[in-house]
Amino acid sequence: MSTTVLSNQKTSFSRGLIAGFSIAIGYLPAALTFGLLAKATGLTFIETMAMSLFVYAGAAQYMALNLIAIGTGAFEIIFTTFIVNIRHLLMSASVRERIEDDHPIIKALYSFGITDEVFAVTTTQEGRVKTGFVVGVATIAYISWVINSGIGYFVGTILPATLQQSMTIALYAMFIALLMPSLKKHRKVVFLAVSAAIFNSVCSLFLPGGWSIIIATLLASAGIELVNRKGGDAK
Repeated sequence: MSTTVLSNQKTSFSRGLIAGFSIAIGYLPAALTFGLLAKATGLTFIETMAMSLFVYAGAAQYMALNLIAIGTGAFEIIFTTFIVNIRHLLMSASVRERIEDDHPIIKALYSFGITDEVFAVTTTQEGRVKTGFVVGVATIAYISWVINSGIGYFVGTILPATLQQSMTIALYAMFIALLMPSLKKHRKVVFLAVSAAIFNSVCSLFLPGGWSIIIATLLASAGIELVNRKGGDAK
């Protein structure tokens, strides 16, 4: 790689760090809350940090905490996380079309750092995006999430035991807070949330908690697509 190319990549990396700084700030409260809830759920510090280091998926990590809290098995947690994060397949494919070609190993490394926010910042850039820029955005976002997860965990250790136990309720409040803006804007999301809740209530009568969530998610997703398709055909 020539000196000019290296210099351009360093400049692009610096631009990426600056562009991703707002993401790092935005991750601060979410990561702190995750660390706090992880402590309340019963995870060790090592387990909490490992989840943020290797999973690195905000919504899926919150989902995993909920499944761990109800005693769900490892396979169900992994499968549910896959369903929640399946949108990353499309996002990564879209990002790939915008970024300059590079070695497969390098592409695999920065693809790990593609989150909703990194995707938004990357795909709104004009022209062909350099690898260094994507790496810069993903790096600062990743560091913020991991470090603040650890800080949140330590904050949880200094809270009174009764408050730590009550924090598990905050996990459900977090999901409701994430869902409400979409419920106000789209009727499709209302149907999806209500149908998933109904399916889960029915399935939980004869299936373990983890599997009932998985089946309910799949049924609700398939149902909303069928309704949309029939509505489109009618029009």
